[in-house]
Amino acid sequence: MAYIRRVDGGWRAEVAREGVRRSKTFPHKATAQAWAFQQENDIVSGKVGKWPAKTLSDAIDRYEREVSAHKRGKDFESKKFRALERDYPALCGKILAEIKTPDLVAWRDARLKKVTKGSVQREINLLRNLWTVASKEWHWCGDSPWAALRMPGDNPARTQRIRWQDVKRIVRWLGYKTGQKPTTKYQEVAWAFMIALRTAMRAGEIMGLTREAINLQTRVVTLSTHKTVEGVGARVVPLTRRGAALIGIAQGKSGPIWTIKSASLDTLFRKARDSCLLGHLHFHDSRAEALTLLARRVDVMTLARISGHRDLRQLLDAYYRETPEQIAARI
Repeated sequence: MAYIRRVDGGWRAEVAREGVRRSKTFPHKATAQAWAFQQENDIVSGKVGKWPAKTLSDAIDRYEREVSAHKRGKDFESKKFRALERDYPALCGKILAEIKTPDLVAWRDARLKKVTKGSVQREINLLRNLWTVASKEWHWCGDSPWAALRMPGDNPARTQRIRWQDVKRIVRWLGYKTGQKPTTKYQEVAWAFMIALRTAMRAGEIMGLTREAINLQTRVVTLSTHKTVEGVGARVVPLTRRGAALIGIAQGKSGPIWTIKSASLDTLFRKARDSCLLGHLHFHDSRAEALTLLARRVDVMTLARISGHRDLRQLLDAYYRETPEQIAARI
Protein backbone atom coordinates (compact mmCIF):
# COMPACT_ATOMS: atom_id res chain seq x y z
CA MET A 1 0.00 0.00 0.00
CA ALA A 2 1.28 3.46 -0.90
CA TYR A 3 0.52 6.64 1.05
CA ILE A 4 1.09 10.16 -0.23
CA ARG A 5 0.93 13.00 2.28
CA ARG A 6 1.90 16.63 2.34
CA VAL A 7 4.87 17.63 4.51
CA ASP A 8 6.95 20.77 4.92
CA GLY A 9 8.76 21.36 1.69
CA GLY A 10 6.88 18.88 -0.50
CA TRP A 11 5.15 15.50 -0.63
CA ARG A 12 6.18 12.35 1.19
CA ALA A 13 5.58 8.97 -0.40
CA GLU A 14 5.46 5.92 1.90
CA VAL A 15 5.27 2.35 0.64
CA ALA A 16 4.63 -0.70 2.82
CA ARG A 17 4.16 -4.03 1.11
CA GLU A 18 5.16 -7.63 1.75
CA GLY A 19 7.17 -6.58 4.79
CA VAL A 20 9.19 -4.00 2.87
CA ARG A 21 8.97 -0.32 3.81
CA ARG A 22 10.24 2.59 1.75
CA SER A 23 9.73 6.36 2.05
CA LYS A 24 10.99 9.43 0.27
CA THR A 25 10.12 13.13 0.01
CA PHE A 26 9.59 14.93 -3.32
CA PRO A 27 8.82 18.56 -4.24
CA HIS A 28 5.79 17.57 -6.37
CA LYS A 29 2.90 15.22 -5.68
CA ALA A 30 2.99 13.65 -9.15
CA THR A 31 6.65 12.73 -8.72
CA ALA A 32 5.92 11.18 -5.33
CA GLN A 33 3.06 9.13 -6.80
CA ALA A 34 5.21 7.90 -9.69
CA TRP A 35 7.99 6.86 -7.31
CA ALA A 36 5.56 5.02 -5.02
CA PHE A 37 4.04 3.20 -8.00
CA GLN A 38 7.47 2.10 -9.20
CA GLN A 39 8.47 0.95 -5.71
CA GLU A 40 5.36 -1.19 -5.41
CA ASN A 41 6.08 -2.79 -8.77
CA ASP A 42 9.68 -3.48 -7.76
CA ILE A 43 8.60 -5.10 -4.50
CA VAL A 44 6.05 -7.33 -6.23
CA SER A 45 8.57 -8.35 -8.92
CA GLY A 46 11.22 -9.13 -6.29
CA LYS A 47 13.63 -6.37 -7.28
CA VAL A 48 13.30 -4.68 -3.87
CA GLY A 49 13.32 -6.44 -0.52
CA LYS A 50 15.56 -9.25 -1.65
CA TRP A 51 18.66 -7.70 -0.11
CA PRO A 52 19.34 -6.59 3.49
CA ALA A 53 19.23 -2.89 4.30
CA LYS A 54 23.00 -2.60 4.62
CA THR A 55 24.66 0.68 3.70
CA LEU A 56 27.94 1.18 1.90
CA SER A 57 29.46 2.15 5.26
CA ASP A 58 28.31 -1.19 6.69
CA ALA A 59 29.98 -2.95 3.77
CA ILE A 60 33.20 -0.97 4.28
CA ASP A 61 33.34 -1.91 7.97
CA ARG A 62 32.87 -5.61 7.25
CA TYR A 63 35.27 -5.58 4.30
CA GLU A 64 37.99 -4.04 6.47
CA ARG A 65 37.51 -6.68 9.16
CA GLU A 66 37.27 -9.72 6.90
CA VAL A 67 39.27 -8.84 3.78
CA SER A 68 41.57 -5.83 4.21
CA ALA A 69 42.85 -7.08 7.56
CA HIS A 70 44.59 -9.97 5.78
CA LYS A 71 46.31 -7.81 3.15
CA ARG A 72 49.71 -6.15 3.34
CA GLY A 73 48.08 -3.00 1.97
CA LYS A 74 45.47 -2.80 4.73
CA ASP A 75 46.67 0.64 5.87
CA PHE A 76 46.36 2.03 2.34
CA GLU A 77 42.85 0.61 1.97
CA SER A 78 41.83 1.95 5.37
CA LYS A 79 42.93 5.47 4.41
CA LYS A 80 40.95 5.27 1.16
CA PHE A 81 37.83 4.10 3.00
CA ARG A 82 38.11 6.83 5.66
CA ALA A 83 38.47 9.49 2.96
CA LEU A 84 35.44 8.12 1.11
CA GLU A 85 33.27 8.22 4.24
CA ARG A 86 34.52 11.71 5.11
CA ASP A 87 34.09 13.28 1.68
CA TYR A 88 31.01 11.40 0.40
CA PRO A 89 28.75 10.73 3.41
CA ALA A 90 25.56 10.66 1.31
CA LEU A 91 26.91 7.87 -0.90
CA CYS A 92 28.24 5.89 2.06
CA GLY A 93 24.92 6.23 3.87
CA LYS A 94 22.97 4.77 0.98
CA ILE A 95 21.72 1.17 0.95
CA LEU A 96 24.31 -0.87 -0.95
CA ALA A 97 21.72 -2.67 -3.09
CA GLU A 98 20.19 0.66 -4.10
CA ILE A 99 23.40 2.28 -5.35
CA LYS A 100 23.18 2.48 -9.11
CA THR A 101 25.65 3.34 -11.86
CA PRO A 102 24.62 7.05 -12.01
CA ASP A 103 25.55 7.37 -8.32
CA LEU A 104 29.01 6.03 -9.11
CA VAL A 105 29.32 8.23 -12.19
CA ALA A 106 28.74 11.30 -10.02
CA TRP A 107 31.37 10.08 -7.53
CA ARG A 108 33.88 9.30 -10.29
CA ASP A 109 33.49 12.70 -11.95
CA ALA A 110 33.83 14.49 -8.61
CA ARG A 111 37.02 12.57 -7.81
CA LEU A 112 38.52 13.28 -11.24
CA LYS A 113 38.34 16.99 -10.43
CA LYS A 114 40.58 16.44 -7.39
CA VAL A 115 43.04 13.67 -8.25
CA THR A 116 44.55 11.99 -11.31
CA LYS A 117 42.68 9.37 -13.27
CA GLY A 118 45.19 6.76 -12.13
CA SER A 119 44.29 7.45 -8.49
CA VAL A 120 40.58 7.19 -9.28
CA GLN A 121 41.17 3.91 -11.14
CA ARG A 122 42.91 2.43 -8.08
CA GLU A 123 40.01 3.50 -5.87
CA ILE A 124 37.55 1.97 -8.34
CA ASN A 125 39.46 -1.31 -8.31
CA LEU A 126 39.21 -1.40 -4.51
CA LEU A 127 35.48 -0.62 -4.46
CA ARG A 128 34.71 -3.07 -7.26
CA ASN A 129 36.25 -5.83 -5.21
CA LEU A 130 34.19 -4.75 -2.20
CA TRP A 131 31.03 -5.05 -4.32
CA THR A 132 32.10 -8.46 -5.62
CA VAL A 133 32.60 -9.79 -2.10
CA ALA A 134 29.35 -8.22 -0.87
CA SER A 135 27.42 -9.78 -3.75
CA LYS A 136 28.94 -13.25 -3.96
CA GLU A 137 29.85 -13.98 -0.34
CA TRP A 138 27.53 -11.86 1.79
CA HIS A 139 24.50 -11.63 -0.55
CA TRP A 140 24.05 -7.97 0.33
CA CYS A 141 23.37 -6.84 -3.25
CA GLY A 142 22.75 -8.04 -6.77
CA ASP A 143 24.69 -7.35 -9.94
CA SER A 144 27.51 -4.85 -9.55
CA PRO A 145 26.71 -1.31 -10.77
CA TRP A 146 30.38 -0.95 -11.76
CA ALA A 147 29.92 -3.08 -14.89
CA ALA A 148 28.38 -0.22 -16.87
CA LEU A 149 30.76 2.46 -15.57
CA ARG A 150 33.31 3.93 -17.96
CA MET A 151 36.73 3.50 -16.38
CA PRO A 152 39.10 6.49 -16.26
CA GLY A 153 42.14 4.28 -16.94
CA ASP A 154 45.66 4.56 -15.60
CA ASN A 155 47.98 7.54 -15.84
CA PRO A 156 50.45 7.57 -18.71
CA ALA A 157 53.66 5.75 -17.83
CA ARG A 158 56.39 8.00 -16.44
CA THR A 159 59.39 8.63 -18.66
CA GLN A 160 61.58 10.34 -16.06
CA ARG A 161 65.22 9.19 -15.97
CA ILE A 162 67.57 9.85 -13.07
CA ARG A 163 70.90 11.50 -13.88
CA TRP A 164 73.85 10.46 -11.75
CA GLN A 165 74.64 14.14 -11.17
CA ASP A 166 71.25 14.40 -9.45
CA VAL A 167 71.93 11.24 -7.45
CA LYS A 168 75.14 12.79 -6.13
CA ARG A 169 73.34 16.00 -5.13
CA ILE A 170 70.72 14.07 -3.16
CA VAL A 171 73.03 11.65 -1.35
CA ARG A 172 75.50 14.41 -0.50
CA TRP A 173 72.68 16.51 0.96
CA LEU A 174 71.72 13.47 3.05
CA GLY A 175 75.30 13.15 4.31
CA TYR A 176 76.00 9.75 2.79
CA LYS A 177 79.59 8.50 2.79
CA THR A 178 80.50 5.81 0.27
CA GLY A 179 81.40 2.46 1.78
CA GLN A 180 80.53 3.45 5.35
CA LYS A 181 77.65 2.11 7.37
CA PRO A 182 75.00 4.82 7.87
CA THR A 183 74.82 6.32 11.34
CA THR A 184 71.92 8.76 10.85
CA LYS A 185 68.42 8.42 9.46
CA TYR A 186 69.33 10.76 6.61
CA GLN A 187 72.25 8.54 5.66
CA GLU A 188 69.98 5.48 5.76
CA VAL A 189 67.69 7.17 3.23
CA ALA A 190 70.63 7.80 0.91
CA TRP A 191 71.83 4.22 1.36
CA ALA A 192 68.36 2.85 0.53
CA PHE A 193 68.23 5.07 -2.57
CA MET A 194 71.61 3.79 -3.75
CA ILE A 195 70.54 0.17 -3.16
CA ALA A 196 67.39 0.79 -5.21
CA LEU A 197 69.46 2.20 -8.08
CA ARG A 198 71.76 -0.84 -8.05
CA THR A 199 69.21 -3.62 -7.46
CA ALA A 200 65.87 -2.41 -8.92
CA MET A 201 64.13 -3.36 -5.68
CA ARG A 202 61.10 -1.43 -4.47
CA ALA A 203 61.32 0.80 -1.40
CA GLY A 204 59.12 -1.59 0.59
CA GLU A 205 61.31 -4.55 -0.35
CA ILE A 206 64.44 -2.70 0.70
CA MET A 207 62.88 -1.70 4.02
CA GLY A 208 61.91 -5.34 4.57
CA LEU A 209 65.47 -6.64 4.14
CA THR A 210 66.96 -8.65 6.97
CA ARG A 211 70.50 -9.88 7.34
CA GLU A 212 69.26 -13.48 7.20
CA ALA A 213 67.85 -12.81 3.71
CA ILE A 214 71.20 -11.68 2.29
CA ASN A 215 73.67 -14.16 0.81
CA LEU A 216 76.72 -12.24 -0.35
CA GLN A 217 78.56 -15.41 -1.43
CA THR A 218 75.97 -16.24 -4.09
CA ARG A 219 74.95 -12.58 -4.50
CA VAL A 220 71.23 -13.14 -4.01
CA VAL A 221 68.59 -11.69 -1.69
CA THR A 222 65.48 -13.64 -0.70
CA LEU A 223 62.42 -11.44 -0.28
CA SER A 224 59.75 -13.13 1.81
CA THR A 225 57.66 -9.96 1.77
CA HIS A 226 57.05 -8.06 -1.44
CA LYS A 227 54.24 -6.59 -3.55
CA THR A 228 53.13 -9.82 -5.24
CA VAL A 229 53.99 -12.31 -2.49
CA GLU A 230 50.38 -13.58 -2.33
CA GLY A 231 50.59 -14.76 -5.93
CA VAL A 232 54.20 -15.88 -6.36
CA GLY A 233 55.54 -16.47 -2.86
CA ALA A 234 59.07 -15.49 -1.88
CA ARG A 235 61.15 -13.76 -4.57
CA VAL A 236 64.87 -14.30 -5.02
CA VAL A 237 66.70 -11.28 -6.42
CA PRO A 238 70.11 -11.72 -8.10
CA LEU A 239 72.47 -8.85 -7.35
CA THR A 240 75.06 -7.10 -9.44
CA ARG A 241 78.50 -6.82 -7.87
CA ARG A 242 77.91 -3.17 -7.04
CA GLY A 243 74.53 -4.00 -5.56
CA ALA A 244 76.04 -6.74 -3.40
CA ALA A 245 78.79 -4.38 -2.25
CA LEU A 246 76.23 -1.79 -1.19
CA ILE A 247 74.08 -4.27 0.71
CA GLY A 248 77.22 -5.80 2.21
CA ILE A 249 77.65 -2.70 4.33
CA ALA A 250 75.04 -4.27 6.62
CA GLN A 251 77.46 -6.36 8.63
CA GLY A 252 76.26 -9.06 10.99
CA LYS A 253 74.45 -12.38 10.81
CA SER A 254 71.02 -11.47 12.15
CA GLY A 255 68.77 -8.65 13.28
CA PRO A 256 67.18 -5.62 11.63
CA ILE A 257 69.09 -3.46 9.18
CA TRP A 258 67.09 -0.26 9.33
CA THR A 259 66.15 2.14 12.09
CA ILE A 260 63.73 4.06 9.85
CA LYS A 261 60.28 3.04 8.63
CA SER A 262 58.89 3.20 5.09
CA ALA A 263 56.89 6.35 5.88
CA SER A 264 60.01 8.10 7.20
CA LEU A 265 61.97 7.01 4.14
CA ASP A 266 59.44 8.65 1.85
CA THR A 267 59.23 11.83 3.93
CA LEU A 268 62.98 12.32 4.26
CA PHE A 269 63.63 11.53 0.60
CA ARG A 270 61.08 14.11 -0.48
CA LYS A 271 62.70 16.66 1.82
CA ALA A 272 66.15 16.01 0.33
CA ARG A 273 64.81 15.98 -3.21
CA ASP A 274 62.96 19.27 -2.79
CA SER A 275 65.93 20.90 -1.07
CA CYS A 276 68.05 19.99 -4.10
CA LEU A 277 65.40 21.48 -6.43
CA LEU A 278 64.69 18.05 -7.94
CA GLY A 279 60.98 17.87 -7.24
CA HIS A 280 60.34 16.02 -10.49
CA LEU A 281 62.04 12.87 -9.13
CA HIS A 282 60.28 10.08 -7.24
CA PHE A 283 62.01 7.43 -5.15
CA HIS A 284 60.31 4.77 -7.29
CA ASP A 285 62.01 6.19 -10.39
CA SER A 286 65.12 4.44 -9.10
CA ARG A 287 63.56 1.07 -9.94
CA ALA A 288 62.91 2.11 -13.53
CA GLU A 289 66.39 3.60 -13.84
CA ALA A 290 68.00 0.41 -12.57
CA LEU A 291 65.97 -1.80 -14.93
CA THR A 292 66.67 0.48 -17.89
CA LEU A 293 70.43 0.19 -17.26
CA LEU A 294 70.24 -3.57 -16.64
CA ALA A 295 68.38 -4.03 -19.93
CA ARG A 296 71.65 -3.21 -21.72
CA ARG A 297 73.35 -6.17 -20.04
CA VAL A 298 70.77 -8.98 -19.85
CA ASP A 299 67.96 -10.41 -21.97
CA VAL A 300 64.32 -9.60 -21.26
CA MET A 301 63.57 -12.90 -19.48
CA THR A 302 66.51 -12.39 -17.13
CA LEU A 303 65.41 -8.79 -16.57
CA ALA A 304 61.91 -10.01 -15.63
CA ARG A 305 63.45 -12.49 -13.19
CA ILE A 306 65.41 -9.66 -11.56
CA SER A 307 62.41 -7.33 -11.36
CA GLY A 308 59.84 -9.96 -10.42
CA HIS A 309 57.50 -9.02 -13.29
CA ARG A 310 55.19 -11.70 -14.65
CA ASP A 311 53.74 -9.37 -17.27
CA LEU A 312 56.44 -8.38 -19.74
CA ARG A 313 54.20 -5.63 -21.14
CA GLN A 314 54.30 -3.80 -17.83
CA LEU A 315 58.07 -4.18 -17.73
CA LEU A 316 58.32 -2.65 -21.21
CA ASP A 317 55.66 0.06 -20.88
CA ALA A 318 56.31 1.29 -17.33
CA TYR A 319 59.90 0.50 -16.40
CA TYR A 320 62.04 0.46 -19.54
CA ARG A 321 62.65 4.17 -20.10
CA GLU A 322 65.38 4.42 -22.70
CA THR A 323 64.29 6.73 -25.51
CA PRO A 324 64.44 5.78 -29.22
CA GLU A 325 67.18 8.40 -29.64
CA GLN A 326 69.27 6.80 -26.87
CA ILE A 327 68.78 3.36 -28.38
CA ALA A 328 69.72 4.65 -31.85
CA ALA A 329 72.94 6.11 -30.44
CA ARG A 330 73.98 2.66 -29.18
CA ILE A 331 73.29 0.61 -32.32
